[in-house]
Amino acid sequence: MAVAETVVTIAGGALSVTAGVVVGAVLARRAQDRHWLRDRQLAAYQELLRHYATFAMVLRRAHGGRTSWDYDWAAWSAALTSASLVAPLEVAEQIDAFGLAVGRFLAKASVDTGVHTLTDDEFAQAMVAPAEAQRALVNAIRRSLAHGQKDLPMALGGSLTAARHPTDPTGDREQT
Repeated sequence: MAVAETVVTIAGGALSVTAGVVVGAVLARRAQDRHWLRDRQLAAYQELLRHYATFAMVLRRAHGGRTSWDYDWAAWSAALTSASLVAPLEVAEQIDAFGLAVGRFLAKASVDTGVHTLTDDEFAQAMVAPAEAQRALVNAIRRSLAHGQKDLPMALGGSLTAARHPTDPTGDREQT
């Protein structure tokens, strides 16, 4: 009997250790997957917002200086797609709304600025919808990445702030 009890005790201990290792591996893998996805999401969101800020400033400067401009719209499209691929549903919906608002803005602003330009006021008015869509997108991103973050109440750089403060690309200072 003592041998059977010893075998059962050793087998039970071995099974417990094995189950612990398997459960630990599964949990570690899930955590790694979550971290990998979060890293991919952050990179995709940053790239999307970087493209938006860049072409908003390029267009703003072209309209203000009546100069020609060029932008790699394939990179913008790829950034939209990449961000959508890793985004949760709420963020993907906001990416779509943001892309539509930017498309409407581009219909007004992506003209031959050597021939026709928008005034500062017209440009600012054209930027209102994309700026609001950007703010909604950023707030959806913030909520998806860290629960409990408060929504940002203001438009961010590269959007409406650039139109309001053309001499200050950061939008931090009032014009004098």
